[in-house]
Amino acid sequence: MKIFECGNCEQPLYFENQSCGNCGHLIGYAPEEFKLKTFDQKRDSLTSDRDHTEFKFCKNHQYGVCNWLIKGENSDGFCHACKLNRMIPDLSDHENFNKWQRLEVSKHRLVYQLDRLGLVLHSKMDDVNGLCFDFVAKHGNQVNKMTGHADGVITILLSEADPVKREQMRKQLSEPYRTVIGHFRHEVGHYFWDRLVANDFEKLKNFRNLFGDERKDYQQSLNDYYQGNTAMNWQESFISEYATSHPWEDWAETWAHYLHIMDMAETAYYFGFSVDPKVQEKSVKGSFGFDPYEEQDFQKIFNSWAPLSFAINSLNRSMGTPDAYPFVVSPLVIEKMKFIHNLLYYK
Repeated sequence: MKIFECGNCEQPLYFENQSCGNCGHLIGYAPEEFKLKTFDQKRDSLTSDRDHTEFKFCKNHQYGVCNWLIKGENSDGFCHACKLNRMIPDLSDHENFNKWQRLEVSKHRLVYQLDRLGLVLHSKMDDVNGLCFDFVAKHGNQVNKMTGHADGVITILLSEADPVKREQMRKQLSEPYRTVIGHFRHEVGHYFWDRLVANDFEKLKNFRNLFGDERKDYQQSLNDYYQGNTAMNWQESFISEYATSHPWEDWAETWAHYLHIMDMAETAYYFGFSVDPKVQEKSVKGSFGFDPYEEQDFQKIFNSWAPLSFAINSLNRSMGTPDAYPFVVSPLVIEKMKFIHNLLYYK
């Protein structure tokens, strides 16, 4: 993600900041401009410091889960990220509330990234082909309730916002990586397969050449996967073991990792990251001098990102913490990511 700064005192800010810790001005995110706006709390209206435009906060600002802005003349009560919520948990339950806050952080970061990719998001409540989110608490009798996607409805279990339970699930499923933002990126990948690939014959043909034939029985494929039927050399063709279960899951996993890389790449660009390690191998040297969302060539993005990923993983190991990106990206997986990048670049 890009770096933000206070419009009043130029203090660097995080995307989620609701006030500036240096000057105390209120902070709000204007999605149309990809900028954080700042506001003097002493004023009666929410008028931005720099361009004097009037805004109002999304209704979810009152809960501390959203700092997004709506233009003053707009009659909407919710920002375009929160309009995607179809179901939120019972907020009278303190644990539910805290978990919902964590989910909203990841969801807003997801919507920011989809906006940067130029993907139009319509709420399913307004458009049958749109997207919506259900954030639900799983009770003992709801054995079949799980995180997933179905016809534009993305369900995220509140338990995914519990770091202890999430780590337990990660170990139980032998996953190298399990995060809230990872779930959002994976599930929205299923939604965009329907939007970008399913109804275009040429794209579908190219998809099948890379990912396989999605017409194979989905449930049987999952059953086979959970029974341990995975090829020994799956790393040569897939980004994760779960991606081997079915072409739809391969797409969603690859889509999620494409978004991981693009977000890390944008952050690297805005921080001016470069690495020049004291080794002869040139493949671990690199820098980011361009905005990845404006770059047509995904190979160039990947080649610039890979050395930085190696450096970040090395720093994590110095601290005794897991790799930030614990995956090997094979040449075939890069081709799959190129397919996704080209779909978005030439949409």
